[in-house]
Amino acid sequence: QVQLVESGGGLVQAGGSLRLSCAASGRTFNRDVMGWFRQAPRKERELVAAITWSGSTYYPDSVKGRFTISRDNAKNTVYLQMNSLRPEDTAVYYCAAGLPPTIATIQGYDYWGRGTQVTVSS
Repeated sequence: QVQLVESGGGLVQAGGSLRLSCAASGRTFNRDVMGWFRQAPRKERELVAAITWSGSTYYPDSVKGRFTISRDNAKNTVYLQMNSLRPEDTAVYYCAAGLPPTIATIQGYDYWGRGTQVTVSS
């Protein structure tokens, strides 16, 4: 019933840009923290962006200045704009929603999408 569906992934050359979208259905996520995670083969899942209902954002150093998360509550949709992409950004990107204890915490996300592949060529 509750679904998060990512789109916008694909193949891009280093230095290029992609915009990921996450469309939610089944309930309204206006009061949830929305996050984008990524996971590359043989690597741990990494939180790359998060945004609260009020618009506060978090980014780790690995993507800060290159990625921007935003949300449109009227559309129940969250976005991830990725610029200056690097080969090390290659991963499956997942959209998630929940109530983590802090905006930088990886735990507390209850709803997950299936992911979209982002591949950055060198």
